[in-house]
Parts: sequence; structure tokens; C-alpha cells
Amino acid sequence: MNLTIFGCDAEEAKRFGERAGDYGIVPIFVEAPLSIYNARFVANSPCISVNHKSVVTAAMLKLLQRRGVKYISTRSIGLDHIDLEMAEQLGIEVQPLCYSPDSVADFTLMLMLMQLRNAPSLLRRAARQDFRLEAVRGREMRDLTVGIIGTGRIGQAVIQRLGNFGCRIFAYDCKLHHATANVPYVQLEYLLQQCDIISLHMPLTAETTHFLNPERIGLIKEGSILINTSRGGLIDTTALVQALESGKLAGAALDVLEGEEGIFYHDCAGREVHHPLLKRLQELPNVSITPHTAFYTEHALCDVVENTLANCWNYQGGKQRCVR
Repeated sequence: MNLTIFGCDAEEAKRFGERAGDYGIVPIFVEAPLSIYNARFVANSPCISVNHKSVVTAAMLKLLQRRGVKYISTRSIGLDHIDLEMAEQLGIEVQPLCYSPDSVADFTLMLMLMQLRNAPSLLRRAARQDFRLEAVRGREMRDLTVGIIGTGRIGQAVIQRLGNFGCRIFAYDCKLHHATANVPYVQLEYLLQQCDIISLHMPLTAETTHFLNPERIGLIKEGSILINTSRGGLIDTTALVQALESGKLAGAALDVLEGEEGIFYHDCAGREVHHPLLKRLQELPNVSITPHTAFYTEHALCDVVENTLANCWNYQGGKQRCVR
């Protein structure tokens, strides 16, 4: 069967090419994310694959239905880029995939440790040949309490890593069936008030948009650090900037940012970046911003390719494959 794969770079295409034959799949590669301009490249197959940069609107879904698409495999854990309600109305099945949570969990721990040792400020000053010690000493993880909001596969992987640092850990999850981590689960308000580091690991939905709103950010313990490797829309960015500029928060590490579309994954050097708050965040010495890269490892890529092919194979009625 044919499978049109949108938003596919050269390295990803190479991996798909190496593995697709084992599933009887002929991959058709489109480098750009899915759009109304390249939807015409959909091959003669009910299955397509998109990445999280493809915004699949109601209009796009109607176009895909007319082209015979019945199944969308998204190469992401999140589904916030797809109009799921319209997909259901049109009878188009949408399926995310799993990849190793270790990529994001490792990156999350790195961001935590960098914030605790004032690394964003140190690196900026070192780039200017200023090698003096920081005015404020760093902190050690064993002396702190860490709050994990969202305990799916990634949240649990972060908790597992934190166990080796001797810190106290609290968890909160909106969904009770995710309350499976071997740490105390507490009320959200208590977690915000008690934790020195707060790390977000939730999906972005209509219910979780601006989950950390001004009221909840106001509850956060003075001098805490906020880490977000999930989705930018979980945080009210205006309220976050105000909390950082006022000194209420000691720092933030953001691998995702509300309104990152059209900025992240592009070389913006030499051109004006249209984002209302990005410059203010970048000017703060205690803030680090990375371009949605926590997932970006060799191992995760292998998982993404293998599970995309397996999902499409299974949808087409193939013998069930063992998916990692």
C-alpha cells in the first residue's frame, strides 16, 4: 500500500525507506507539513502520516476525505494540532503513536539542573568573555521538592530519574487512571504552594489550555522554577512573564512556547520575529528557551518510524505487529 508522509525531512525519509518494505508499504515523501497546497500529493491510499507541525483543520479534513483518506497517523503524542471533532464526524480515524519517553525525560532533567545552577546566565556571560562566578549560588536537587503535573509515560519517566537525586517528589494528574507513579499524589493547590520546581507533562486540550492561569501562577511558591517540555498553551504566557519579571518565579525553562508556530524550526536570524512576549522572555537572565527539541533523539526517531508503519499496517488489516 502507498503511504504519504508529510513533514518528512531527509533523515526521517531515509529511516522510512529502510523499514517500509518490511510492512509492504510504499512511502511517498512530502518534505513540508500538510497544507492545502500539498494535499494534492496524497497517494492512492486511505492512510497518511503527519507530524505535529501539520495543523489539520476542519477544512483540511474535508479535503482529505474527498481524496479518500480514512486514517491519519500523527507522528506525535499530542493531538492538539488536529480537529478531532470534525475527524470523527467525517469518519476519519486519528491515531497518535508512542515513542520512548526517555528523550523528553532526559531533556527535562537537564533543564532542571541547568536552572538550579544558573546555567542560562552563566552561558550568556561566558559568551561575552565574562567568567566571574554568579552572584547567587546554585541549589542542589536533594534539598528541594519537585512537583510533576501529569503522570503519563513521560511524567513517570521523569519521576523515575528524580528518584536518584534524593529530592522530595509530589505528583498531580487530572486523570485518576494516570495516578500510577510511586510517589504521593496531592491536590494541585498544595503542589503549587510547596514545590521548588514544577514540571508540566500534560496534553494540550480545550480543558488544559492555560492550565497555569494567572490565579494558579499566583499560588506558586515564591522563588520556584517552572519547566515546560509539553505544550506551550498550557501556560498563560503573559502571566508567566509578569511572574518572572516581578521575581516571584526564580526562573523558567521552556522547550515549548505559546505561539511558537512559524518561529520554532525556522532560522529567524536577520528578520523580525512577530511574537508579543518572546523578546521579553529572552531578555531575562533566568529564562532558557529551546525550540521544541526535547523529543529530538536518534532513538525516538527509530520509534516514530517503526510505530507509524505498524499503525498503518494494523489499520489496513495486517497481522498485528508488536509495537515498542
